[in-house]
Amino acid sequence: MKQYTFKVYPKGKGRECYRIIHILGKETLDRLCEVILDAFGFVDEHLYEFCMNNRMYEEDNYQSDPDTEYQESTKEKIDRLQLVKGQKFSLHYDFGDDWMFVISVQGINETDENIMPYITQEKGFLIQYPDCEEFE
Repeated sequence: MKQYTFKVYPKGKGRECYRIIHILGKETLDRLCEVILDAFGFVDEHLYEFCMNNRMYEEDNYQSDPDTEYQESTKEKIDRLQLVKGQKFSLHYDFGDDWMFVISVQGINETDENIMPYITQEKGFLIQYPDCEEFE
């Protein structure tokens, strides 16, 4: 089976804030989103989409809650995306705050191990709701 290594970072902050995530190809995009959000300390409570061409709200994006039967779902397995090393795509999370995480394919390796997703490097941090203090 394939294991993917992704560098994930908020758009525009690839040097100061990122995570290196390893995940098996049998996992779904939903699981990848969960791992990314957890890695950055976000609460998973919003809709999201994976933007394969790095553009929000496109028909070819994988939606967490597809509007029509013609839209792709985030229940798709990572292996089905036919990713290649060096490819970049995005996770658009929270359609109100419009968080955009760039996902760069750092490596694709074969493995016999059935392992859970894990992080090998992390740098910087994010605050999901930076303006919340003004409402307290």
